[in-house]
Amino acid sequence: MTTKTFTSGRIRQADFDPATRQLDLHWADKTVLAYKQVPEEVFRRLCAAPNPAAYWEDRIAEEYPKGVPKTAGAASDAAKKFGDLFGGGD
Repeated sequence: MTTKTFTSGRIRQADFDPATRQLDLHWADKTVLAYKQVPEEVFRRLCAAPNPAAYWEDRIAEEYPKGVPKTAGAASDAAKKFGDLFGGGD
């Protein structure tokens, strides 16, 4: 997986898995959007764009099918392990 961190703007991080061609975008408001079947060249252009959020809106948002973020599964798994260790608060 390749990761690009952005220091400003609405997109804070982009994770790209070349094996599955999935792109996960982490936003400043803590949401994560995933897109499937994204060519590696699109990821490279997103990383090089002067305004990655504008590039996403113009070239990715409506062009590629949405998926399930890979990082969301890892976060929920970590929360489950934490809950199993310290009690789920039920």
